[in-house]
Amino acid sequence: MPQISKKGQTMPSSPIRKLVPFSDAAKSRGIHVYHLNIGQPDIETPKGARDAVKNADIPVIAYTHSAGNLSYRKKLVEYYHSVGIDVTPDEILITTGGSEGLLFAFNSCMDPGDEIIIPEPFYANYNGFAVTCGVVVKPIVSTIDNGFALPSIEEFEKLITPKTKAIMVCNPNNPTGYLYTEEEIRQLGEIAKKHDLFLFADEVYREFCYDGVKHFSVMQLEGLEQNVVLLDSVSKRYSACGVRTGALITHNKDVYNTAMKFAQARLSPPTYGQILGEAAVDTPKEYFDAVITDYVARRNTVVNGVNAIPGCYVPMPKGAFYCVARLPIDNSDRFCQWMLEEFNYNGETTMMAPATGFYSTKGKGTNEVRISYCLKVEDLKKAVKCLEEALKVYPGRTN
Repeated sequence: MPQISKKGQTMPSSPIRKLVPFSDAAKSRGIHVYHLNIGQPDIETPKGARDAVKNADIPVIAYTHSAGNLSYRKKLVEYYHSVGIDVTPDEILITTGGSEGLLFAFNSCMDPGDEIIIPEPFYANYNGFAVTCGVVVKPIVSTIDNGFALPSIEEFEKLITPKTKAIMVCNPNNPTGYLYTEEEIRQLGEIAKKHDLFLFADEVYREFCYDGVKHFSVMQLEGLEQNVVLLDSVSKRYSACGVRTGALITHNKDVYNTAMKFAQARLSPPTYGQILGEAAVDTPKEYFDAVITDYVARRNTVVNGVNAIPGCYVPMPKGAFYCVARLPIDNSDRFCQWMLEEFNYNGETTMMAPATGFYSTKGKGTNEVRISYCLKVEDLKKAVKCLEEALKVYPGRTN
């Protein structure tokens, strides 16, 4: 019998989706499951964006330019200028989701065996992208006790070797909700410039910053035009995860032209995703004001609710719509599966993502879970109540 590749065997399972069979089984037993495991907002996609797709009259849905429609790229220039980022249409490459942009960046800037430093915990699929490209992730640990703040320059430099080619951050961060300050971003820029490294930044949650704190983009760093690669997406900004449309943005022409070769190999990004994305740029500010107000209420419900449970701790996130909670449990994978297989409270249970999958360092995250607060406040209250009751009876509780 033919054998599966070593790469396929090494490819990690998604901590976000690997428990879906247990969730489906719980639902088949009549249990209502609150999905706090995935960043799928229930916020409506802007009507203007939906109408653009609905009203598109395209007799032949042909390939678009491999870089994406010029009209869309010009529209994105307007958007980026509005948030203080100076780019041109020929520095924007439209991708099939932010995920494809990351794959293009990895493949364009690194060879198999090269190393990338990423503060952990980090978005779980970065591990999968690294395996796909043969890149080695060198994690640098940030801790829940200081709210997952960026480690010091000295800690980064300890990890730099001749094989190190890049540093990557997600800002605001998935899974922690931590928002890196301008000072922290400038520190990363200093390291990248000093050691001649690429600086990748996943900024898909840029709009979701709370408590009056402002986002500072890596594209605003002076003197690092040849180092910086920005990854972006419409998925979370406009609550349009299913259109699978993102972007790779860089001033570095060599990176752009190399990424274009990968883009040409897959021909073109999605036609209707680009139509929606282009129209979404005109979404009024009031939409985001309402969404942010909603997310702040949801965040406070989860963080305050979980922190009120004995033995639990969640630092207050300043961005995105996630948080990482430390729980009095022996094993987060076991606990999250147990919640779906063996527990319910009044016919309901809560699905979370084990934090182990958001770390590259083995043994980290065993008493942590990622919580996505993408549900309505009423549902979040019930989900937190399920968690509270579960911890009272979980056999592997540690205190």
